[in-house]
Amino acid sequence: MQHNDYLASKPRYEILDGLRGVASMMVVAYHLFETYSHDPLHQILNHGYLAVDFFFVLSGFVIGYAYDDRWTRMTLKDFFKRRLVRLHPMVIMGTLIGALLFYFGDCSAFPFISETPWWKLLLLFLLSCTMIPAVTSWDIRGWEETNPLNGPTWSLTLEYIANILYALFIRHFSKTLLTIFVIGTGFLTIDLTMNLDVFNIFSANRNAAYTVIGGWSITPAQIYIGISRLLYPFFMGLLLSRINKLIKIKRGFWWCSILIIVMLAMPRLGGQENMWMNGAYEAFCILAICPLIVAIGAGSDIKGKRSVAICTFLGEISYPLYITHFPLVYMQIAWANSHPDAPLGTVICLSVSTFILSIGLAYASLKLYDIPVREWLKKHWLMK
Repeated sequence: MQHNDYLASKPRYEILDGLRGVASMMVVAYHLFETYSHDPLHQILNHGYLAVDFFFVLSGFVIGYAYDDRWTRMTLKDFFKRRLVRLHPMVIMGTLIGALLFYFGDCSAFPFISETPWWKLLLLFLLSCTMIPAVTSWDIRGWEETNPLNGPTWSLTLEYIANILYALFIRHFSKTLLTIFVIGTGFLTIDLTMNLDVFNIFSANRNAAYTVIGGWSITPAQIYIGISRLLYPFFMGLLLSRINKLIKIKRGFWWCSILIIVMLAMPRLGGQENMWMNGAYEAFCILAICPLIVAIGAGSDIKGKRSVAICTFLGEISYPLYITHFPLVYMQIAWANSHPDAPLGTVICLSVSTFILSIGLAYASLKLYDIPVREWLKKHWLMK
């Protein structure tokens, strides 16, 4: 482990950093393949969206590890300032990239772009920079996203909510009370994945039944999906950090990487006839596999300069990649929409190029913007 400048006295879990990067790479690939998928039943890398649920487990574990023993010398204000410094600069960068590339995505898949004036785009940019979710009536793209300039920001909004819940309330929970809370929120996961709908929130013709897909719009059903996806994973991660019963195996990073790739690439199960099978799979992944991966990743060691270098690179680029890649995907969708008969070779070339460009954009954002801005904020704002 190496020292984290941001939390000077805390060593990093290098394997967890690397696994976050692996999952981020899979998210980019999932979104690129999604452009050419007819529907969720035939999506390539079908369960790529479960990376978000894995990220929440990871975040909960890291929050507990980093902050649980600091509250005697840290105020609420200190905590929130730390989290803003860590997360918010890249939220703004991702939104800025989305605004700059917004009109390049004009196509029939995004029906509102062509009729959006520049001043409305500017207003949505300023709103999105504050992390205030856009209601559906403010949509300027046509997908009803809480941030129509950079879709994946919805999960960061939920991450902020989890941080607030942790700091105000749940950090005071005993292990027993936290365990009860986690079990209770696990029921929300089952309600969602098994399409029980015990709260009668969803319409009878719910399009994405037996799955956790959703959470990015301000509607009752979408809010319920988002909160359900957040609560169990995040606070299960927190519980893992408190229990501290980690699992050590040889080559833990590589085995965990394989688990993540298989979990996210698994084809849709059950088809139209037995959709409950897919729900059961997603419930199993969220309730058991994601916490297991984090427990192994946190408990295992990484050895060898090459392995450490890979984990370090993946860890550094993971968050910038996740939060900046989607504006490029919007453009890929627009191109595919305008070239429905493009040859397979052209499609592959464009997709690979977009993937590589996403990594380059994320790395440039990290080195030229994120690190310098965070260092400046630490020096001029955080330490005061």
